[in-house]
Amino acid sequence: MTKIRWIVAGAAVVALVYALIPSLPSPGAAVAKKADGSICPANAKKANLDFTVKDMNGETVKLSAFKGKVILLDFWATWCPPCKAEIPGFVELQNAYRDQGLQVVGVSVDDTPDKLKPFASEYKMNYPVLVGLERDDLQDAYGPMWGIPTTYLISREGLICRKNSGIVGKAQYESDIKSLL
Repeated sequence: MTKIRWIVAGAAVVALVYALIPSLPSPGAAVAKKADGSICPANAKKANLDFTVKDMNGETVKLSAFKGKVILLDFWATWCPPCKAEIPGFVELQNAYRDQGLQVVGVSVDDTPDKLKPFASEYKMNYPVLVGLERDDLQDAYGPMWGIPTTYLISREGLICRKNSGIVGKAQYESDIKSLL
């Protein structure tokens, strides 16, 4: 029985490390830009944009509507300190690069709309906030996720060019976004 507890404790520590340490590399992800300036690895996986999700206002949002844009897809929660730390940078990036083809999309993994609305207002979130509660299908399509925030950068061609776990910071996201625009 003690052995099982240590295995569970070890798994919890690994999950916590992935949630809190900035940008641990995901398996198969490129860490550096290629010679042409792109951050997309040659074996980049196609993003599944075939989802229809309700936003915090009850409106239907089709992820496929963002095809042709660079998408920053952020899985997060209102109770998560690293998630809260990144949101202001995402707001700034959406303001700066919206007209060039960036679309930030936040997917709250376990909050209800009544909790999301005041949070989004407080953080001045200027991008779609989707309700991911009870939408394991959406999370599974992009998983595995070992913690939150987990953020994906998707190219205009619909390829997942980056998967970041934990806090990465606005400067790194901005550099990556510029290379995809």
